This record gives sequence, structure tokens and C-alpha cells, in this order.
Amino acid sequence: MSGITVEFGGVTALSDVSLTVEPGQVHGLIGPNGAGKTTLFNVACGLVRPTAGRIVWRGQEQRRLRPTGLAGMGIARTLQGVGLFAGMTVLENVMVGAQKHARAGFLSALVGVSEKDERALRGRAVRALEELGAVDYAGRYPGSLPYPVQKRVALARALVAEPDLLLLDEPASGLSEEEMRELGDLIRHLRDRMSVLLVEHHMDLVMGVCDRVTVLDSGVQIAAGTPAEVQADPAVTEAYLGDEVQAGDAAELTEGGARG
Repeated sequence: MSGITVEFGGVTALSDVSLTVEPGQVHGLIGPNGAGKTTLFNVACGLVRPTAGRIVWRGQEQRRLRPTGLAGMGIARTLQGVGLFAGMTVLENVMVGAQKHARAGFLSALVGVSEKDERALRGRAVRALEELGAVDYAGRYPGSLPYPVQKRVALARALVAEPDLLLLDEPASGLSEEEMRELGDLIRHLRDRMSVLLVEHHMDLVMGVCDRVTVLDSGVQIAAGTPAEVQADPAVTEAYLGDEVQAGDAAELTEGGARG
């Protein structure tokens, strides 16, 4: 994404923001509340059309990017809310995520396919659930599961499509410290299979898994670089902690303890 500007009724939500996710890279997008992270993520998902700027995927400009077209492009996403289908089992939810490998439309993972195709889809879904440690819940319905388990199921649904680019919107929300460590290990291993764009406010997770970080504040890009470079940037410290930052607070941000 280059030169992305988004205006809503005269209010500028993003101004001339650029971000590139390289192959095999985990790229973090951070910033204080209201910085524009969600808006930029929604631009990447096709949920928000930018007022200005270009989106390029695999060398081709995407002028009419739509959420429904992401799977066919090799892009998968998770949202802040889990977005699972309440009337489907966990296994069925994950099978829907494999739709780009099926021959028909949105629910082709569940209906209208041959027995052989269904077995293949089911096998893919089971393996994704196993990777996320959620296979024991395959026959349950999402509403009966704890929120952290629902998050795992939502991530399994994204991974089962075997995307080239995975868009993660605050995947650590609602997770315990141990669950967050497990998530970090998973994201680090994913770079061998795909690129990841991670929007997250848990700084310790971002700094521990990302190869590169872009920082927004009030809709403007204020820093970009490696985690170490971003941590050392005074503009980042000021954006998170304000003008009256104390030395101890700055150290907290460097150690990954700040939240925003």
C-alpha cells in the first residue's frame, strides 16, 4: 500500500501512509488508540476504499479490492471479533475457510461436493485445528466455547486456506499470557509458509515476532523499521506516552510493556 489516504466526510483518518509486506515477513502495524490501524487494515481487506493511494498485490494494482475476492488472491484474514458461524460446528466453520480449494461457491465446503472432495476438505480442517490445539472441539458449536478457544478456531479457519498473506487483527485480545506466548510461537513459524500483517496493541508480542514494524499516530505514519529501531525512536515513545514521558516509562515501552 502506498500513499494511502482515507477521508470520511471531511475527516482525514489516514494521510499518505505506505506499507509493504515482503514475502516470508511478519510485519507489525501499531499505534495508540485512534491512530488509524483498523482503518488501514480495512483498506488492506477491501472493506474501506481509500480516497487516494495505490494497493499492489503481486505486482498488479488492485483498483477494486473486495473482501469476497481475498481468498482467491491467496489472502486470508481474521477480525477483532471471531466472526464464527453460530449454526455450524467448529469443524464446519474451518471447512468453510478452505473454500478456495473447492469447486463451487461459499458453502461448497459443506454441500454440493463429491464424497472425495468432502473428505479432503474435512482432512484439511482437522489438520488446521490440530495445529491450533483445538481439534477436541471439532464437534462443538462456537457459542459453547470459551473466547480464547473461539479465537483459535477463527485462526484455524484462516490458516486452512494456506494463504500467501495472512492479515491478523488483534489476535491476542482476550488471551492469557501463556496463550499469547503460544500465539507468538505460531506466528514465528508461519513465516516459513506465508507473510503476515499483524495489527496488535500487545507490544511484547509485536516486538517478539515481527521482522518490521510500521507505527501510526493520528492517521500519520511516524516510524517504520525493525523492532529495535522503532523502540529507539523518540517519536514512538512520545506518541504512546505523551510529552511528559519519564525515563522509567520509556524503558517500559522498550521492554514491550506499553499498551496502545
